[in-house]
Parts: sequence; structure tokens; C-alpha cells
Amino acid sequence: MSLTTGTGPLAGSPGGEFNFSLEHAPKHRIFYADFPRRLRAVAEGRVLFDTERAKLLYETGIKPVPYIPLEDYDQSLLTPTDHSTHCPFKGDASYYSVGERENAIWEYRDPKPEAAWLKGYAAPYWNKMDGWFVEEEPVYSYLRDPYHRVDVFETSRPVVVRANGREIARSPRPKLLFETGLGTRVYVPRADIAAAALAPAEKRTVCPYKGEATYWAVDGIADAAWSYEAPLAEAAKVQGHVSFDAEGVEVELGPPSADVPSA
Repeated sequence: MSLTTGTGPLAGSPGGEFNFSLEHAPKHRIFYADFPRRLRAVAEGRVLFDTERAKLLYETGIKPVPYIPLEDYDQSLLTPTDHSTHCPFKGDASYYSVGERENAIWEYRDPKPEAAWLKGYAAPYWNKMDGWFVEEEPVYSYLRDPYHRVDVFETSRPVVVRANGREIARSPRPKLLFETGLGTRVYVPRADIAAAALAPAEKRTVCPYKGEATYWAVDGIADAAWSYEAPLAEAAKVQGHVSFDAEGVEVELGPPSADVPSA
């Protein structure tokens, strides 16, 4: 999720209002911004680039893509290829292989005038690198968007969870997770879920903002719930909690308590 996906302001269906008509705005919107962090990628057992001059390119419906000054790449690892692709918004892309990884990097040598700032920059395919680092920390899944937030709040709104019509959880103390571009997620304390309601599933996913998710089957419904057993700092409050979302599962969030919270 980012500025360009979900309900972000540059997404196909933004979740807010502008002071101009989207009817007359470009359907495909592009935003190019500084990424003022040290960024490195490793490929073929060597550092492909180590830069503090990266940019992030945001395009409608696409996760942000890092573009690196071409001169910051280890030129000895790059081999130009004959491969080419065309983008109606940016121009014709030329490619480089990195060792045995064909067409792993692309650049717009003569970008369209409205994307002239791409000249001199090249972007690597994320999955064709062996590793990524921001400062000294490894990056998993994909690069974090600086405009993306995860906030977790305690709430007095009670929650009831049903699977195939059967109540499996009831809690007066869930937590609500708000994440850029996504709907509100309700997290239920594990202690408030019926015993044996969750069966371990094999599925795992990695979120660069929350960590690795462990999945659970619920009342025969596969991958109907997930938890973060060792969440990243932004999502630390949901440790020991489970969230539910699948066909056949109903999450009913009640009205808030009328009690005045203590200062």
C-alpha cells in the first residue's frame, strides 16, 4: 500500500476529495520524490549499488519503485541487452543484465518530456536482487513507502466473531489496526477466542510494515485468520492477537463505551 494503491491520493479510486475534478485529471498519475536514506542492493555476491541519492517513483496502482543514479551502480556488473519495453507514460526502456540475471535493470535513456527527470536513473527488479538494505537493516518483501503508516489503538468497542454462523470469539478489549490505504482491521486477544477454534495453516506472508503473518484455519475455513507472532515495532500492540477475514466469517464490532476515559 502507498500513495498509489488502495485508497491513496494517487490511486485509481482515491479515498478522499480534491479541490479539482478527477474527471479532468490524468487517469494514470506519477509522482517522483527523494528517498533520503542509504539504500543498497546485493547481487552476484557483490554490492550492486550503495547510494544516498535514490528516488522513489509512484505510479497509479503500482507500489513505489526505487530509481538509482546509473553512475552509482557497479558498472562492472552491468551488461547492456537488446531487450526493450515501452511505457506510454515514461517512454522506451532499455535493459541491463547483472551477471546471469537477464534484464535485471532498466532505464529510460530518452524519457518522454513529462518524465524527463528519469534520465540518468535506472531501476532494478526487486526479486532479481539477493538482498536489500536501508542503512544497516535488511528489507524483506518490498521497500517501505515513507508515506505509509500503521497505527494500533485500544478500543472500548466490543467485538463478536462468528464462523459459519457459530460464535468463536467475543471480546470487550480488541485492538484496531489502521493502515494506509486499507480498511480497519480488528485484532482479538488470543485469550478471548474459543479453545480449539484455530487450526494452524501452512500459509505465511511477509509485510514490510508489520512482519511475518502466521495463518489459521477457522471452523474448516482455510486461512481465515492471521496473527503476527513477532511483529515489527509499528504493529507491536497486536502481538498475542488474531485478526479474521474470509468468506463465512463475520466480524461484528459494537458501539463504543460511554465511559469517560481517564486522563
